[in-house]
Amino acid sequence: MPLPFLTADRAFDEAAEDVALPFDDRDRWRRPYRPGPARVGAAALVLLLSSYVLVAAVIIGVAGTVPAAAACMAGAAVAILCALRLLRMGVWVSARGLRRVGFFVTNTTPWSQVAAVRTVQQPVRWLGLPRTVQGQALVLVRAERAPGEVPPLLTTHNADFLARAEAFDRAADAVEVWADEYRRH
Repeated sequence: MPLPFLTADRAFDEAAEDVALPFDDRDRWRRPYRPGPARVGAAALVLLLSSYVLVAAVIIGVAGTVPAAAACMAGAAVAILCALRLLRMGVWVSARGLRRVGFFVTNTTPWSQVAAVRTVQQPVRWLGLPRTVQGQALVLVRAERAPGEVPPLLTTHNADFLARAEAFDRAADAVEVWADEYRRH
């Protein structure tokens, strides 16, 4: 079964350097990078755990306690949905705007509201935990100053780019190219 949200479009890797946006259908939401090994590994562990819970649900169901089996199956379904959401997290771009998908919240910013997308050196959270380290972040600067701080779109120390500096640079460049292209329109 193909999982289009798991892999980035191959055209980002195979595109010639002179072509900035190598897509025909730019209205489709795309993640311009592959999910990192930490994110994929965590999702795989959650899916492994859910498979054990599903086997336990079958055994409990055969033993004759249907409500307990239903509770186990519901728990496994929640774990599977969490793993899929974990894989879907990240920054997505299209001709309509920039979308930051978090675990619980998704924020979409139209290109008309984007003043700039740039890479800055700043303290960033390590794997989203409260601990901060010095790193790079791709930040979104909105055209109108909204109250409250906008979290970075990508960092060198999040689950997608931990110990993958070149991948961060490619992803940040791709998002910046999309922003430069569509802010002009």
